[in-house]
Amino acid sequence: MQAIEPTVETEAISGWLRRWAPLIPGGEVLDLACGAGRHARHLVSLGHPVIALDHDPEMLEKAAGTGITTSLVDLEAPGAVWPFAPGRFAGIVVTNYLHRPLLDAMVASLAPDGVLLYETFAEGNEQFGKPSNPKFLLKEGEMLSWAVQQGLRVVAYEDGRVEQPKAALVQRICAVRPDFPRLAALLPTF
Repeated sequence: MQAIEPTVETEAISGWLRRWAPLIPGGEVLDLACGAGRHARHLVSLGHPVIALDHDPEMLEKAAGTGITTSLVDLEAPGAVWPFAPGRFAGIVVTNYLHRPLLDAMVASLAPDGVLLYETFAEGNEQFGKPSNPKFLLKEGEMLSWAVQQGLRVVAYEDGRVEQPKAALVQRICAVRPDFPRLAALLPTF
């Protein structure tokens, strides 16, 4: 039997994103390094207008759709600057991408009650394949430490092994800006 390659239609939404995206208040959401747009489409289904940003025009073509504005930007190019104003986004979503020089500007673009959903690979992932370059792997506790330094309130954090869509070591966080209301009714139950 031949394995099925993931496509836009079959690639699953991150369970982390599915669980925590309902916390994002009304407003525009940035899907940073959006790839083919699986998360952008999910966020639109939750009622958010989405900016889907990626450096690959072919991926952006796949990501385009109703409620999604695509943005072709290579944030790692020499001289590249963060293109968004402070306080612009109700939510920022990042999966499987790490470029540390962006982190401060990215958090500054969250609205005062905004939500950050971030998950990416961690040290030790090299045992499962790529990415294996330390430049693209979070150090132990790095994401948690970084969120606290940014003044974010951590709602949920995990650091460990996942099996889907493939075995990997990841860190993932749901963190909110200080003005996010601390209401139990907003949080999903465990």
